[in-house]
Amino acid sequence: MDELTQDLIDGNRRALSRAITLIESTRPDHRARALQLLSELPQRQALRIGLSGTPGVGKSTFIEAFGKMLTAQGLKVAVLAVDPSSARSGGSILGDKTRMETLSRDPNAFIRPSPSRAEMGGVARRTRETVRLCEAAGFDVVLIETVGVGQSETLVAEMSDLFILLLAPAGGDELQGVKRGIMEIADIVLVNKADGELRSTAMRTVADYAGALRLLRKRSYDPAEFPKALPVSAYTGDGLEKAWENMTYLADWRREHGHFDRRRSEQARHWFVSELRAGLLARLDSLPVRERVARLGEAVAAGETSPELAASDMLDWLAQG
Repeated sequence: MDELTQDLIDGNRRALSRAITLIESTRPDHRARALQLLSELPQRQALRIGLSGTPGVGKSTFIEAFGKMLTAQGLKVAVLAVDPSSARSGGSILGDKTRMETLSRDPNAFIRPSPSRAEMGGVARRTRETVRLCEAAGFDVVLIETVGVGQSETLVAEMSDLFILLLAPAGGDELQGVKRGIMEIADIVLVNKADGELRSTAMRTVADYAGALRLLRKRSYDPAEFPKALPVSAYTGDGLEKAWENMTYLADWRREHGHFDRRRSEQARHWFVSELRAGLLARLDSLPVRERVARLGEAVAAGETSPELAASDMLDWLAQG
């Protein structure tokens, strides 16, 4: 373990991959080793950027172009891509690394796809811990790509410093059902594919969302011009520099005004409660509990008791034990 920790701190990519595999393991002995590893990590900070978007908007293409721009500036970039898991088999394709072929070969970049394993919120169970590993390995920017836009996709905001929403030109209709939840947490909206024949449409979309963002909410701790909408093109690279300038400006503003550290503290509290809840649910998977749940479930199915009474009975039994 000491060797793995030191190799990770030294920026060894193979050690980082091994550490992430250990973190993601569900074996109890691996979990104990993972907690030991996390306790030994130095406190380093990277800029954590959460990124979500509608299907087909070009998230992978954008991340590759954006990541290449950052590595060209001498920055080390880690990409954590969460892939949806099958509801039937539990498997995932994990094809993000293939879609970012050029960036994956960059010595200053690290791409790690992980299965969502049916976790809600668009991120994997151990994504936050993986971010810590990447920070300890010396990465300057960590990009967290979510499964895809949705009402529960806002969980990534609880582990990132900036939340970026990627949209396609004239993409308003496809976001109608989830607009409120996503737009309320977006710091910057980027309208992708702002090139060629789609450029004029993209500029109209930017104007529409800029107006919507002004009406939706203001944050007292952010500059007056944020949140904002900007056009970008992952294909030509247009707008990527400006998008990065706005991201760093907003992050620096929050640091100067104390919100950056306060936000990180609030996120740590959130993940403590989240981990506690997950741990309690895991305890419910013990054999005696499963057997009692099964018996009560059969009684509910047979109409011998109501779901509410069965749940109350189960909770009383747990409290006594």
